[in-house]
Amino acid sequence: MTADRATGPAHPLIRALALWGTVIAAMWVLLFIDWITPTALTQWGIVAGTADGIFPGLIAAPFLHAGGGHLISNMVPLAVMGTIAALRDWRAMWIALAVIVVASGIGVWLLTDTGRPTVGASGVVFGLFGYLLGRGVFLRRFGDIAITVLLVLVYGSMVWGIFPSQPHISWQAHLFGFLGGLATAFALARSGNETRRRGGAPGAG
Repeated sequence: MTADRATGPAHPLIRALALWGTVIAAMWVLLFIDWITPTALTQWGIVAGTADGIFPGLIAAPFLHAGGGHLISNMVPLAVMGTIAALRDWRAMWIALAVIVVASGIGVWLLTDTGRPTVGASGVVFGLFGYLLGRGVFLRRFGDIAITVLLVLVYGSMVWGIFPSQPHISWQAHLFGFLGGLATAFALARSGNETRRRGGAPGAG
């Protein structure tokens, strides 16, 4: 029995914290490398309108930040909402993250006109915000509705970030990440409803 427990899957909370702790630690490592090396890693962000500006920036940009303050502002909501998303549905979280990263990156690439690389995890933060809100609206489960209410109370003012405000803040990443998260929640809820209508097992939640 002891051996089975030792080799079994990790507790969901431990797994979620390990994932997002590793992600945030990687962001700090990259920022430290950026500080101590002469080459700016932020050059690997998304550069709008150029053929080579979408890749590898699409994947690299969320891990890169312009400074410690930039990373700190994203770190806490990323950890909080990422952990909640992982605990609600591990598999769905990965689907949501893939859609959010792609949607946010394409929005930046299509609509940003500064000519400078865009970096930062804020598009993912807004995407997770939209995804978790969408779960409450579309899935209509008590736990997801309660999370939606709590997020609105704590992070509701974030919604203003999807509108143009300051020139150095990428509202494009925020808006398209948010829409990507909402769209994922809607698609997953619709898929779960189709499964139940066909007599299949309900989706995890």
